[in-house]
Amino acid sequence: MTDVRYPFTAIVGMADLRLGLLLNAVSPAVGGVLVRGEKGTAKSTMVRALAGLLPSIATVDGCRFACDPAAPDPQCPDGPHTDPSASQHPSQLVELPVGVAEDRIVGSLDLERALAEGVKAYEPGLLAKAHRGVLYIDEVNLLQDHVVDLLLDAAAMGRSYVEREGVSVRHAARFLLVGTMNPEEGELRPQLLDRFGLTVEIAATRDPAERAEVVRRRLGYDADPVGFAARFAAQERELAEHITAARELLPKVELSDVALRQITAVCAAFEVDGLRADIVMARTAVALAAWAGRTEVLEEDVRKAAQLALPHRRRRNPFDAPGLDEEQLDRTLEEHAQPDDPEPEGDGPGDGPGPDGGPDGDGPDEGGPDGGGAPEPLDGGPEAAASDTAADAPSDASDTSDAEAPAQPPVPAQHPSPSRESAPVAAVDPYRTRLFTVRGTGHGAQGRRSPAETSGGHTIRARRPQGALSRLHLTATLQAAAPHQVARGRDGRALVLHKDDFREQVRQGRESNLVLFVVDASGSMAARQRMTTVKGAVLSLLMDAYQRRDKIGMVTFRGAGAELALPPTSSVEVGAARLESLPTGGRTPLAAGLLRAHEVLRVERLRDPNRRPLLVVVTDGRATGGRDALARSHRAAALFAAQGTASVVLDCESGPVRLGLARTLAGLLGGSAVSLDELRAEGVASLVRENRSESRSANRPANRSENRATTTMRKAA
Repeated sequence: MTDVRYPFTAIVGMADLRLGLLLNAVSPAVGGVLVRGEKGTAKSTMVRALAGLLPSIATVDGCRFACDPAAPDPQCPDGPHTDPSASQHPSQLVELPVGVAEDRIVGSLDLERALAEGVKAYEPGLLAKAHRGVLYIDEVNLLQDHVVDLLLDAAAMGRSYVEREGVSVRHAARFLLVGTMNPEEGELRPQLLDRFGLTVEIAATRDPAERAEVVRRRLGYDADPVGFAARFAAQERELAEHITAARELLPKVELSDVALRQITAVCAAFEVDGLRADIVMARTAVALAAWAGRTEVLEEDVRKAAQLALPHRRRRNPFDAPGLDEEQLDRTLEEHAQPDDPEPEGDGPGDGPGPDGGPDGDGPDEGGPDGGGAPEPLDGGPEAAASDTAADAPSDASDTSDAEAPAQPPVPAQHPSPSRESAPVAAVDPYRTRLFTVRGTGHGAQGRRSPAETSGGHTIRARRPQGALSRLHLTATLQAAAPHQVARGRDGRALVLHKDDFREQVRQGRESNLVLFVVDASGSMAARQRMTTVKGAVLSLLMDAYQRRDKIGMVTFRGAGAELALPPTSSVEVGAARLESLPTGGRTPLAAGLLRAHEVLRVERLRDPNRRPLLVVVTDGRATGGRDALARSHRAAALFAAQGTASVVLDCESGPVRLGLARTLAGLLGGSAVSLDELRAEGVASLVRENRSESRSANRPANRSENRATTTMRKAA
C-alpha cells in the first residue's frame, strides 16, 4: 500500500464537483459539499485528493485541538495558550466511518476516573481532529439522523459541545465538510439536505474516449503511484497557489446591491424555505468571484451559485428529484439585473406591461414557459387546425347531421381482463397514514417507528455496563456503592467506588424497521379501476416509511408467480418509481407472493438480525391459479404467524358484496386488517371520535339507572 494520493488535477471530467470542492477550499463558510452520484464515480478519490491541495497550517505545540498560535481558542481544553511555540503541519483529512458512535465523534469523558479520582479526563473525538482540515463523510445518508444532526450543527457553529453528567467541554471545530452518497441507498431528510451548502450531482461519462482515459490514468497510478503523481506535480502546485491567492482576495470581493437583489429574487422565485439558501448563495457568489480573480460579483457568479446551492433545497416531498428550471433562473436574473429605481408611469398602452404581465393587463395562461400556457395559434394556421381537430372532435361529431355522420352507439367501459396485462396507472396523491408498529421492544437502528432500546430517548432503567461506560446512571451507581462504604473503610466525604458499582442508563426510544410490501398486481386488482387508489395507499405508506427512516422492500405477484420488484433498501424514491411502472393483469398467485416474501425476510434476518420486519400485504384476499390456490395461500400465511412476524393486510376489496377474504388472511398471519378508508390518519381519528360520542350517548341512560339502583340498595341497607 502507498500513502501517495491520487492527484486532483489527474481526475477526468466532473467540472461541477471540482468547482464545488475548490469553492469550499477558498471559503469554508460556504457550508460544505454534498456529492450525490452512482457508485464508482471517483467521489472518494476526488475528496481525498483535495486535502493534498490545502495549505499547511500552524498549530500550537502539544495542543490536541490544533489551535492557531496567532489566535488560540480561549475555550480550548488544553489551554490557555500563553506565548505558545508553533509548528507547521499539513491539513488533516478525517474520514468518518458509517458505523461511528456519537462518543467517537465529539469525544468521551472517562467517567470512572471523574467519579473515583475527581479528574476531568477528556479524550478528543474526530471533530477536534478535523479542526482546520477536511471532514469527509462517505455514505452520509447511511448515518443515523442524530449523528448527522450533530455533525452539521458543529459545522454550522464552528464549535463542538460535549455534555456528560454535568461536565462541559467546548472546543473549536471549523472544517471543510464533504459528504458523499448514492441516492439509490436512501435520501437524506430535507432538513439535513438544507444544512449542506452546495450539492453536486455526478454520473459516469458515457463518452468511450473519456472512459478510456479514466481507465488509462488509473492503471498508470496503480502501477507507479510516485511516478504518476510526479507527472502532475506542477499542475498540483499551480492549483494550490490558486487556492491561496483566492483566499487572500476573498475579503476584498464586493457584493453589490444588484447582485444581492438577484440572489434574494432567485431564492424567492424558487420558493426555498428559510433564508439559509440566500446566505449560502451570497457566500458562494463571492467565492466564485475570488476564484476568478475579481473583486466584484457578476451575474454569472450568481447564476452558478444558484445551480450549486438551490437544487437540493427545492424538494417538497421525498419523491421529488432535485433540480432547477434554467429558464426560470435566467428570467429571474434578467428581471433584476438593473438597480431598483422608480420608473415613470406611461400613459400609452405600449409604455410597459399591464398589471398582470401583458401589455393590456392580461397575464399569461397557465402552463406556458413563463408560468402560463403556450400562446394560442393564429386562426387558420396548421396548429389551430390540429388543435381543433383533437380537442373539438367529440362536440363537432355530436352537432353533425345524420346524413353527414351516422350516430355511433355508446361504447361501454372496458374493464381489464384478469388474463390480460394492463398498462400502469397513476397513483392518487399521497396522504398521511396511521402508524403501524412492531410489538415488543427491539434493539435495531434508531428510527421513528417501533419501541426499542436506543442511545437516545428517555431512561427506563439501569444495568451493569456492557462494554465501555458511556451513559452513567448516577443514582443507581450511588445506590450500588452505598451499602459497602463501611466495609471499604470510607473515612471522608468522598465515596469509595469500585468498578462493579457503576451502572449505565438503559434508554427507550424508537427504531426503524424493514417494511416489506407484498402487492397484488393481478387482474382482480385492476378491475373497477381500484389500482389507482391502491397505488396511492402504497405510495402513502412509502412516504411514511421514509419519514420513519425505515428500510423498504417490495414483492409483487401476478400471472404465473411472484418477483422481488425492490430488494430491501433505504431509498423510497426507487420504491415509488417501481410502483409507478407496475403493470397489472393475470391470475392471483397469492401463495407465491407470500412464499417469496418469507424467503426475503429469511435472508434479511441473517444480514441484519436486529432490524425487525413489518409485513404489509396489499390484496383483496383472492387466490387463483392451480389447485387449492386459496388453501396454499393460507398455509403460506401460517409460516409468518409461526415466526411471530408483525403483519398488516391492506384490504382492497370493494363493492356491495364482500367475501372478507383479506380479513381471514390477516387472522392467519396473526396480524390486523385495515381497509383503504381506515388507512388515512384523519379518517381513523374521526372514526375514534364518532365511536366515543356514540358510546357516551349510549352509556348515559344506563349509568343513570345504575346510579339509581345503587342509591336504592344503600337506602334499603
